[in-house]
Amino acid sequence: MKAMILAAGFGTRLQPYSLLRPKPLFPVVNTPILLHIIRRLKAAGFTDIGVNCHHLASQIIEFLQGIDGVHVFPEDTVLGTGGGLKNAEDWFSGESVLITNGDIYHDFDLTEIMDFHRQQGNLATLVCHDSAHFNKVSLGEGQFISQFTPCPEALDVVAFTGVYVLEPQLLSVVNPGFSSIIDCYTYWIDQRQPIQAMMVQNHFWMDMGTPADYLGLHAKLLCKTQSSLLVHPSVNVEHVILEDWVSIGENAILGEGCHLERVVVWDGGFVEPGVYLKDAIVT
Repeated sequence: MKAMILAAGFGTRLQPYSLLRPKPLFPVVNTPILLHIIRRLKAAGFTDIGVNCHHLASQIIEFLQGIDGVHVFPEDTVLGTGGGLKNAEDWFSGESVLITNGDIYHDFDLTEIMDFHRQQGNLATLVCHDSAHFNKVSLGEGQFISQFTPCPEALDVVAFTGVYVLEPQLLSVVNPGFSSIIDCYTYWIDQRQPIQAMMVQNHFWMDMGTPADYLGLHAKLLCKTQSSLLVHPSVNVEHVILEDWVSIGENAILGEGCHLERVVVWDGGFVEPGVYLKDAIVT
């Protein structure tokens, strides 16, 4: 099976941190979220995985070197969600392809998603859920999508999770260059072609679009573990205070007497001696 991870975006809302590394390489509990996604895909049986990249692309290309079954699609200019897929169209080879954004953390059953898509025979299947803050997708009969904004006639309005499956022929109407995949969906909906929502529930899902989201993801992941203090073995934690939850990466240096509360320290990060940091990211 084939899957593609969309990893080309600028991560504007995560600046200044995204000026240092691309969002898909942000560590989540000390592992880049891109690697979390690749491992989940491989565990579900996806043997061919595409990754597009543009912003700080050299970091992503270097990171992916040596990972079996991963194909990189660099973009000289950012192509958007539609153009990025069009750029990889030949690689799809006519197969159903699962697509996932490179900035979301979830525990969906990816095999179940592929099975649902194949059984329904849709041009595209979008994994959706009820998330009040993000509910924008209008559904009609049979959970088929009618439009990507709320409308009074909708039987339900739900949130798109950023995970979907498409048939490559759907991209036949996408021109090379920048475009949004939503415009492609809208075209096919207007042609009365099936674009269906697959509703999921009782799952874990978070995107990390802002620094607050990024810290919130760590809070949820660490606070449900036996110990909410995740410290790489290479880090000396003598004479420091670690409170609530923390995630400390490899070769980070914690200055004597520092006090960290709800803090993520990246690999090689440096915390000044004696400082108190709360709800912070240290690069």
